[in-house]
Amino acid sequence: MKTAEGEARRALARLRRSVLKSERELEALRGALEHAEGEDFPAEEYERVQGRFESVHDWLNAEEMRLRAKLLRAGGLEPGRIGRSP
Repeated sequence: MKTAEGEARRALARLRRSVLKSERELEALRGALEHAEGEDFPAEEYERVQGRFESVHDWLNAEEMRLRAKLLRAGGLEPGRIGRSP
């Protein structure tokens, strides 16, 4: 049976992959247009768009941590007290 938490984790992973693919496509577009347009290429605008992707990555990381902490609390564990063995 699928749980809401599992669905949320899968959706978060799909969104992360989608963002990574979008970044690769942006880089491909940038490379093609830089080559075609030369000095007319709006490099600053592309840098701003890349910064937006970085903001989305930050948000995804925060959501992942929030979901993980919520799942740990629901299981009776404290989020900051669990570590992995080396």
